[in-house]
Amino acid sequence: MSVTQETLARAPRPGAEVLAEPMRSRWSPAVFATDVPVGDDEIASMLTAAAWAPSTGNTQPWAYVVTRVGTAAYDAVVGTLSNGNSGWVPTAPVLIVAAALTGEWEGRKGMGDYALYDLGQSVAHLTLQAQAIGLHSHQFAGFDHDAAAAALGVPEAYRVMAGIAVGRLGGDEHVARAAEGDVARHTKDRTRLGASEVGYDGAWGTPFTG
Repeated sequence: MSVTQETLARAPRPGAEVLAEPMRSRWSPAVFATDVPVGDDEIASMLTAAAWAPSTGNTQPWAYVVTRVGTAAYDAVVGTLSNGNSGWVPTAPVLIVAAALTGEWEGRKGMGDYALYDLGQSVAHLTLQAQAIGLHSHQFAGFDHDAAAAALGVPEAYRVMAGIAVGRLGGDEHVARAAEGDVARHTKDRTRLGASEVGYDGAWGTPFTG
């Protein structure tokens, strides 16, 4: 079995059987097929999903800057990456920078910390839509947020929070060219805490066992 097939076979982990698709199969690869583009219609689909996320008072305090490989904007984002992300992130053909409206912009105002909460929900919608249409995504925080905001012209009223690498899963030929550490990140087992470890029944400290 190839590296790619082995990795995909591990995607629906034990304990995730109760999840609906595409949540069950969603995961964050570290090797993308850089040479396979993501279509504008696919990007529009992801942004539409992001736009339909719930938000505080329907404020919709999110904004996304889409960059494509081979453009100055993409290179600008890559130039801000931390050492740990500088290898695998540029394997994705699309990098999206996500920002939350924490100030006031063109008559709109974010709802303080709730803007950050709402952006998280919006990004979750975007990544699940990506999975549903045959793409993969991997969110990352290791980059110079201020430098990226300046390079992309993000207004001061918005706070850059995360980047999202998007593309199709890299095949064995892409894995073979990746750095050892990125391959390890790409092929590691996926684990999560169980429901009884994150949920309490009636009071903190009483595990939910229903």
